[in-house]
Amino acid sequence: MTAPDGSASPADQRLAVEQAMAHVSALISQGHQVVLTHGNGPQVGNLLLKNQLAAEVVPPVPLDWCGAQTQATIGVLILNALGHPAAVVVTRTLVDLADPAFAAPVKPIGRYFTEAEARRFEQLGQTWRAFPGKGFRRVVASPAPLEILDAPAALALMDAGYTVVVAGGGGVPVARQADGSLRGVEAVIDKDAAAAVLAAAVRASVLIVATDVPAAVEGYGTGRARPIGRTTVAELRALQAAGHFASGSMGPKVEAALRFAEGGGRAVITSLEHIGDALAGATGTVVGW
Repeated sequence: MTAPDGSASPADQRLAVEQAMAHVSALISQGHQVVLTHGNGPQVGNLLLKNQLAAEVVPPVPLDWCGAQTQATIGVLILNALGHPAAVVVTRTLVDLADPAFAAPVKPIGRYFTEAEARRFEQLGQTWRAFPGKGFRRVVASPAPLEILDAPAALALMDAGYTVVVAGGGGVPVARQADGSLRGVEAVIDKDAAAAVLAAAVRASVLIVATDVPAAVEGYGTGRARPIGRTTVAELRALQAAGHFASGSMGPKVEAALRFAEGGGRAVITSLEHIGDALAGATGTVVGW
């Protein structure tokens, strides 16, 4: 949801959402019931930068608040662009405080800063890590999503005829406390992993992971690269085990597709402009067909 050069100005984000929703609207017009989720990396990054620049004037808000804010902001852009009855559910995703990710935060977020600035933010309880040649960047936990807590609200809206936007940015991470209450935590949830959990929760028949390439690729970056079309869970797991999918790009998308297909659904990975053809089985990486 940015311009091709990565710009995240309001105008760029609005245009990117409008272009994306044109493809989604076509699916709805064809009679498909659609549930949408989305990423929020650049948007949260901008909020974090505002936090950091104004830290001595306004107390920084926690990361779960940033997630909630971006769900609402992006959701409104989607509502305005979609052209069909739609609703946004500000969604919480349950995680486990015992998840190993909390003991060793590794997910980089926000922009690079100098060491002096990083040390100042560490005094606020944040974890920062050096990236040689680039500077220091904040790192946070990325725990596994266990449950989309507000999926029942999404189902009720779906039954009422709405196209629903749910679990944006992977959902607002919350954990159950010792007294049974829920509280937001400083973490980010992988959007692809959350999409697989969401798809199962709303009883979707197909999970489409829309990205910027037509299909997942075996041997990416080599002379033997080939797009992967229709495949089985076993075949795709074997390629995953062989290291064909990078952890920072296609890896999470393949894992989400596999998890959903292993639960009995059909998953598709393809470019946004080809989601209609992919749903018909004509293009993209299709697993569980």
